[in-house]
Formats: sequence, structure tokens, C-alpha cells
Amino acid sequence: MPADDTAPVAGGFAWGSPHAPWGVGEGAGVGPAPAIAGLALRSRAGGAVRRASAAGGAARGPSDPRTPRSSGLRRLYEQARRTWDRPLTGYYLILGSSLLITALGLVMVYSASMIKALELSLPASYFFRKQFVAAVLGTGLLLLASRMPVKLHRALAYPLLMGTVFLMVLVQIPGIGHAVNGNQNWIYLGGPFQLQPSEFGKLALILWGADLLARKQDRRLLTQWKHMLVPLVPVAFLLLGLIMLGGDMGTAIILTAILFGLLWLAGAPTRLFAGVLAIASLVGVMLIKTNENRMSRLFCVGAIDLGPQGECWQAVHGIYALASGGWFGSGLGASVEKWGQLPEPHTDFIFAIAGEELGLAGTLSVLALFAALGYAGIRVAGRTEDPFVRYAAGGVTTWITAQAVVNIGAVLGLLPIAGVPLPLFSYGGSALLPTMFAVGLLIAFAREEPAAKAALAMRRPGVRWKTMRRRVKKRPSGER
Repeated sequence: MPADDTAPVAGGFAWGSPHAPWGVGEGAGVGPAPAIAGLALRSRAGGAVRRASAAGGAARGPSDPRTPRSSGLRRLYEQARRTWDRPLTGYYLILGSSLLITALGLVMVYSASMIKALELSLPASYFFRKQFVAAVLGTGLLLLASRMPVKLHRALAYPLLMGTVFLMVLVQIPGIGHAVNGNQNWIYLGGPFQLQPSEFGKLALILWGADLLARKQDRRLLTQWKHMLVPLVPVAFLLLGLIMLGGDMGTAIILTAILFGLLWLAGAPTRLFAGVLAIASLVGVMLIKTNENRMSRLFCVGAIDLGPQGECWQAVHGIYALASGGWFGSGLGASVEKWGQLPEPHTDFIFAIAGEELGLAGTLSVLALFAALGYAGIRVAGRTEDPFVRYAAGGVTTWITAQAVVNIGAVLGLLPIAGVPLPLFSYGGSALLPTMFAVGLLIAFAREEPAAKAALAMRRPGVRWKTMRRRVKKRPSGER
């Protein structure tokens, strides 16, 4: 039996059949028919998929991870994570947080020092103007340090250390050194300007110690404990001895923290680290017990009354200032404690005045800025391959964070009053200048990361113009 052209094929119709759909018969062309059939099948399949998707969407509840709300939160999280992992994140965190701390510190120095200046028969803006000049000079040092190559930083290590030791020796010579609040750590430069060399000793120890440890690591000598300790620890003890001759135990504590930070970064074993810590603690206890003023400060930790002879006056009034600030403070310039009640309102206890005038929101903002600066420093130290950069960045981060913790802890009544300023925030040009130079170090190290260097290079106008010019296709000579 011959094959019938109209016979169904696999449940359908053969092409060219009079029973074929859409009126396709024997006389019709067979070209458009498959295309039309394909369109119909795709249309039916798409409708089925859309109906299934609608049914599935109705079946899913609000807690399903595929809902728009959850996907939006996930996109925000992924975007924040990508932003946080960008090469220039550390660079912008260091630059932004340090400048914000310095700017807010200038405002608080002006507010906290007005009454003190008037008490001394000085203009109300006297201390602010001096701090502003120091901030301008410090900004120049920051920019200079941020543009200097790493080799030049290493070359400055030994001259800076020798110059600092020389100045610290001069401080102890009668007639040259000057005592302030019982601590002989100052040298007059003429007029209203004076210098505290021990503040530059922190920077000198970091640069010199980082260069020393980096050279020893290149020679694979840090596996021996004697090369790890000598001559780093003896030189640090020399600086500590010169500082303690002047009676400044607060600066000595910060210098000890820097030494421990360098040893930790160098990979000191636990026994060695614990031994040095035990010796330092023993010496510290002896120095505290032999000084009545230091013992009284230790007893004032957590105090809520002034004491029989007013020993805890400063600590208690610092708590009063913080407690009266509330959530958002009494407003700039409206502090009550700075009117002769709280000693050193613009230096050691400026954080208390900030809490009184800016409230809890202001103090938490300051803490967040210091946390961002500390995190960025750790990020720079952890991402570099250069041992000098790792030691120097870790030392600077240890310095700033340790000093901030000691100062804020004393204001909160959690630690003894050590008499150290809040970095970048308190009044004092001798403390501000080396600290801003150290921040410039961190910025320079953040710029030296390979990914950050490439990202900064792409943002230069010349590089961007060349890149855009390469993307433009050349037109034929006759085309306009």
C-alpha cells in the first residue's frame, strides 16, 4: 500500500497534508510553516514556564532566600564586601580618619581651652592658634612622608634616633631642660614654643627598630633569640631610662607597648615575650611603689568620690563631665567642667570635655574613627611583602591605638591616669607633629601596595586620556 501523504506522523500531521494546522495544504509553500510552528511551540512553552514561575512564587513565603527582599539584602552585602576589599580602602581609611580626628580635635581644643586661656590672661584663642599652626606643619609632614619612598624612610632611621637621644640628654641638663607638672621633659625653643623630645623618641624607635628587624630577617637571623633582642631591647631601655629620668611614666608605657609590638611582629616566642613582659612589669611595679603620686593615681581607678585630700579630683570630675553629656551633649562651648573644675581639659582630659559637649554620640564617633585608623594600619601591615613596611606599619598602629586606649581608659576610670595625650586630638604640638608624620608613613605604605599603586595610576589624567584614546577606533582618511 503506498504511503498516504495525509497520514499522521507521530501523533501530528505530515507537512503538506490537507489536515495540517494553520491552513497549510498541498499547494502551500513549506518554507514558512516550520517557522510558524516553532514560534507557536515557543509561545506555548514560555506561557507554561511563566505559569509555573507564578505558581512557584505564590508558594514561596517571605522567608524564602529567593524573595526580592532577601536578594536585595544579599546584593547590598556583596556590594559592601567588594567595596571593603578594594585596593584603596586602607588608603582612604587612613587619610580620612586621621584628618577627621585632627579637625575635630581642633574644634574641641578651641572649646576646651578658652576658659584656661582667660584664666592665664591670654586671648581666648591662644591655645587654638598654637594647635592650628602645629596642625598646618603636621599636615606638611604628613604629605611629605606620604610621598617619600620606603628607602628614604629607612635612611632616616639612624639620624632620627641619634638626634632624639641627643635632645633627650639635653633635657636632663640643668638650665636647658624645663619641667612641666613635675616632669622634666621639655626644651624651650624661644617665645611660646617648646619641644618634648620623648614624643619623637616613639617615631625614632619604630623606624630604627623596623629597619633593624627587616635587615635581620633578610639574613635569617631572627630565629635566634639573641639577634631578636640585641640591640633592639638595650636601645629601647636606653630611651626608657632617659624618659624616666624626667619622671614621665606615661610616655614610658607607650614606648614599652611599641617595643612589645615590634617583638610580636618579629615572631618572638611566647617564653621570650613573657620574660620581657615580666621584667617590664616588675620594673613598673617598683617605679609605682616608690612614688606617692603614682600610687594615688593607681588607687583612683574606678573612684566615685574625691578622696580625703582630693587625690581623685581629676578622675572623678572626668566622670562627671561624661555623665552630664547625655546622648547628644550640652552643645559646643557649653561645658561646665572646663570652668576650673577639671584639670587639663584641653590636653589629657579633652575626651571628657568632648563627652560633655557632644554626648555619647560624639564619643562613639571618636572611638569609631580610631578603630578605623587601627584597622587600616593592621590591613597595611598584613598585606605587604616588605618586612620593613610590616614592622613600621605595625609599630605605628601599636603606638596610636595603645596611646588612645591608655588616654580614654584613664578618662573612663578604667586605667590609672598616665598623663598621655589623645593622639591627633589633644592639645600639644610636640605630640601632634610626629604623630602626623607617622600617619604619613601609613599612607605611603598603603600607596605602595601593588593593587593600590595600579589603581592610583589609572586615576591619573594622563593615563586615563591615553586609555580612552586607545579605545577610539581610527576612522578612514576620507571620513569626517
